[in-house]
Amino acid sequence: MGLFSKLKNVFKKETKEDKSISTYEKGLSKTRRSFVNKLADLSKEYDEINENYFEELEELLINADIGVNTVMEFMDKLQKRVSKEKIKSPSELTEIIVDELFIIYVNDDILSNKINYNDNGPTVLLFVGVNGVGKTTTIAKLASKFKKIGKKVLLVAADTFRAGAKEQLISWGQKIGCDVVKDDNTTDPASVVYQGLEKAKKEEYDLVLIDTAGRLQNKVNLMKELEKINNVANKIIEGAPQETFLVIDATTGQNGISQAKAFKEITNLTGIILTKLDGTAKGGIVIAIKEEVGVPVRYIGLGEKEEDLQDFDIEKYIYGLFKDMM
Repeated sequence: MGLFSKLKNVFKKETKEDKSISTYEKGLSKTRRSFVNKLADLSKEYDEINENYFEELEELLINADIGVNTVMEFMDKLQKRVSKEKIKSPSELTEIIVDELFIIYVNDDILSNKINYNDNGPTVLLFVGVNGVGKTTTIAKLASKFKKIGKKVLLVAADTFRAGAKEQLISWGQKIGCDVVKDDNTTDPASVVYQGLEKAKKEEYDLVLIDTAGRLQNKVNLMKELEKINNVANKIIEGAPQETFLVIDATTGQNGISQAKAFKEITNLTGIILTKLDGTAKGGIVIAIKEEVGVPVRYIGLGEKEEDLQDFDIEKYIYGLFKDMM
């Protein structure tokens, strides 16, 4: 049984019990309408698979922001399977397209969304990303999720550059009931991180979520800043930060992939959080970013509400995209 058939059997039964599936369905509706409906139309347009069909499929995938390099790899594998399995009709290809997209994303990796918890003290999560991607809001949503499972959470306002950054995090802290560490007397983010982690150790917090500035246009300064934050964190709590998440606005498409490549050059990313995925018809960025940057997507934003920030699940993502063809 291929993945396409498996997802059809699993998720159609679970929709009523698992709210996350309906969140994926709703959040991916723009991409589904744009990409999958066009894919269905393409299958109807051609009676047989030929060079013109492959060219139009390739263009469709690129327009979905799956990325040129990823699409080239995908098309090569697809054409080899079509030849090997002697497939003649485009209508027979849906299952294979689903399978190959899944294989490209997983790529023999063991994928896990579990936080790398620290067994010997607070677990530190560092958040990086350019301004305007929804970084502070994402931190607040995650903090609230952690609180609901019984974790004691501390927020650290280490974005000392952006006007209003500290105030925004403090406002969120008040809304969700989390303490926030800030320092109005310094512009050194590492100093704020030091204060936050000392407090976290002393008062036995489970999790520390650190907000940082996103001045990617000055890569040298940002690299030094993040290096200093990492060094300070590791001195106070061994192995910290346990996770470094890059937050990207999914609506920026290929620009988001460029940001990911740039941040990967200057710090050790453990995961990507894609916000505003519900606001784009180009949801293929999920596949492209993992393939081209080599960092897994860990969370996706599928709406404004807290519950719309979902742990990323490749099977739910593919089901959310292709459900209308199942």
